[in-house]
Amino acid sequence: MSVNFDDLRKLPVAEKLRLVVELWDDISASDEPLVLGERQQQEAERRDDELRANPQIAITRDELCRRVGKTDG
Repeated sequence: MSVNFDDLRKLPVAEKLRLVVELWDDISASDEPLVLGERQQQEAERRDDELRANPQIAITRDELCRRVGKTDG
């Protein structure tokens, strides 16, 4: 499959976010293992530590959608 990134860059932000959500949902439903590089693993661990230390910083998907102006979470 070929993706034209120049065309994707021209999309409105709302459409880009819709595509990101679609891709993320597809990735999360996949059984394919996700292999992270060392820097990505370190960042994931840093964010996990930050969230565990301060759980109130997390927001729900509905809140994220509200913040970006989408009403149908």
